[in-house]
Amino acid sequence: TEIITPGVSFRDELLDPHRPNYVAALCTGAKGIAGAAFLEASTGDFFLVEGDQSAIERTLAALGPTEILLVNASPEQEARWHRRGTVVTGVEDWCVGYDFAYETLTSHFRTNSLKGFGVDGLRVGIMAAGAVLHYVTETQKGRVPHIRSLQRFRSERFMLLDEQTRRNLDLDEAAGTASLIRILDRTRSPMGSRLYRRWMLQPLLDVSDVNERLDAVDVLVNDAVLRRKLQEQLGTVGDIERLTAKNETGRSQPRDLVALANGLAVLPTIMQQVMDAPDALSRYAALSEEVAAVASLIHEALVDEPSGLHSADPTFRAGYSAELDEVRGLAQNGKAVIAAIQQRESTRTGIPSLKVGFNKVFGYYLEVTNTHKDKVPADYIRKQTLVNAERYVTPELKETEERILNAQERIGELEAELFQDLRSDVAKHSAVLMKTAGDVAVIDALSSFAVVSAEPGFVKPDVDESRVLAITNGRHPVVEASLPAGEPFIPNSVSLDTESDQILVITGPNMAGKSVILRQTGIIVLLAQVGCFVPAESARIGIVDRIFTRVGASDNLAEGESTFLVEMNETANILNNATNRSLILLDEVGRGTSTFDGLSIAWSIVEYLHEHPGVAAKTLFATHYHELNELANRLDRVRNYRVLVQEHGGRVIFLRKLVAGGADHSYGIEVARMAGLPTEVLDRAREVLDFLEQTPLVAGNQLTSSGDGASGTVEPIEKVPGRRQSQSYSDNDVVARRFIESLDLNRLTPIEALVKLNELKDLIERK
Repeated sequence: TEIITPGVSFRDELLDPHRPNYVAALCTGAKGIAGAAFLEASTGDFFLVEGDQSAIERTLAALGPTEILLVNASPEQEARWHRRGTVVTGVEDWCVGYDFAYETLTSHFRTNSLKGFGVDGLRVGIMAAGAVLHYVTETQKGRVPHIRSLQRFRSERFMLLDEQTRRNLDLDEAAGTASLIRILDRTRSPMGSRLYRRWMLQPLLDVSDVNERLDAVDVLVNDAVLRRKLQEQLGTVGDIERLTAKNETGRSQPRDLVALANGLAVLPTIMQQVMDAPDALSRYAALSEEVAAVASLIHEALVDEPSGLHSADPTFRAGYSAELDEVRGLAQNGKAVIAAIQQRESTRTGIPSLKVGFNKVFGYYLEVTNTHKDKVPADYIRKQTLVNAERYVTPELKETEERILNAQERIGELEAELFQDLRSDVAKHSAVLMKTAGDVAVIDALSSFAVVSAEPGFVKPDVDESRVLAITNGRHPVVEASLPAGEPFIPNSVSLDTESDQILVITGPNMAGKSVILRQTGIIVLLAQVGCFVPAESARIGIVDRIFTRVGASDNLAEGESTFLVEMNETANILNNATNRSLILLDEVGRGTSTFDGLSIAWSIVEYLHEHPGVAAKTLFATHYHELNELANRLDRVRNYRVLVQEHGGRVIFLRKLVAGGADHSYGIEVARMAGLPTEVLDRAREVLDFLEQTPLVAGNQLTSSGDGASGTVEPIEKVPGRRQSQSYSDNDVVARRFIESLDLNRLTPIEALVKLNELKDLIERK
């Protein structure tokens, strides 16, 4: 009856209610043009897009289809999509032919052309859309009437978030980690949750669109009563989208329609409350009278909790069908019907001993003793002669018998017929129900943003066309949510302006919080442009066209790429695609190679971002290369910042506060101590570090002389001081060291101290 694939399924147990389940197709055309189409079979949402091939692939990757259709996919292509969690399905060349695709689409939509959908000129996109529709139609045996429109996906309206940006901003939920999307999701309906997720992955690029959403959220933030009521009521709506599509494709069961009706019944209340709100919010509300009519139609027909067709319990209410009520009465009261016939026939014939019996041979019969044989009416038909009696049947008795015996089967048939009629009646209103479901999803997503925005510490951002990014005391919501109870998050301020403070070079030790500052800046910008309040005291966001991130170290063993190569690939993508409206977050670029190579690359990148007019993007550059602080003296729009630490009692305290000025110490050895490296390793590291700080490294694996440098002489690396015998740790040294460390000198008396000293001497001599 159907073929279930990863991207095409209507079964609840195979679908995540919080995520769309897209099946997509990707086609390539001439001159580097590519087209893609993606379809959510369980709701009927159908889109196509066309453009530069790399941009189209990034768009598809951001949407995260469960299944993708490819022609002649190479092993490399398949491996790449599999790593993204997408199953690759191969299709024949003819499936993506333009003529075949055009005919498939126009035939399905029953139109002469695709001009009405605004996609007629997108040749390669149409090829992909035709392939997707053909695939879904074949797997579902043509039962896809809910796919009633094809829309052009206008990627230029949204900020494209590439894979590493989604990962580095904690949007995607990796194994064992929380995600921004999950932590901030306060939606109450499945369709609202799916739309919320789509919004979070597609920040807006138009300032007016962003501010319209922010204004709507602001209404709900300032009206706690309305916000609470909407949250309660939206929780009872259910998945109107998927339930409607399921019904229209003939897959719904009685319980699905009851769930649909229950959700529809609450919509008038929700919509009326929103329509009574200020204009900023009420513009998102609309309600057709058809919605209430459909809810009434279903409730009048079906019981509140139907068990399902062909079950012993009733599916339809009493009074809905006279024929069904009669048959149901026979099934439930068969004995009473037979008893009534027996009483009536006994009275009519004057035979007081007449009785109705039943056996498997004759079924129901009338039994008359020989004493009253002369009173038997002419319409009785004799079936059997006994010693003392005769058995008869009548047409009425046989008809009643047939109706009683077949009543249960007839109930099933009648309920199936009635349910099919009901399903068809509801399907006539599918277009209106889908439109209403979309409106409810928007209200739910806005309500979710409002619940988060109303929390303490969130503020409405000022979003404008400027190139300023000014955040006062911003916070990272994912990190903040994961902190132990009672431990405060240290907020930080960031100010960027492409005219003055374009690039911030941020130095500081490991674990000081540089990466958190970078990530929270990207998250605050993203939240502002999806229409949500942000975790800060104040924020001014000049609209950003892309957020680029290069954070963390990783390799790609499947494609033979080292950590440094992955780092350089991602950095190249940033430099080749960033504009002066982009936000770039770079963390430790260059650390994957030698010190001199890494420093040289990092230095050159900062210069390029500053000097290249087309890539003068707002940039946060976190680094351990303190030498980059020199760039602030050379380049007008580079500023130095550092994350504060404090040394106390030989230990480092991380204050996690960003302040102006550069750092000159990374405290790496202290971090190594915190990680548990052996003491002798740390002591030796300090020796080498002290020497290197006095004789800085230069190229060629040599050391600069610690003199005044006037002679320009260099010393070979071999002159790094080696361990003297007294500095190396023998077994005796280790034993003695541990013995001494075990002593509590504050509690030893002089006599006990002498005893311990003698024990130590004996211990060393024995070793």
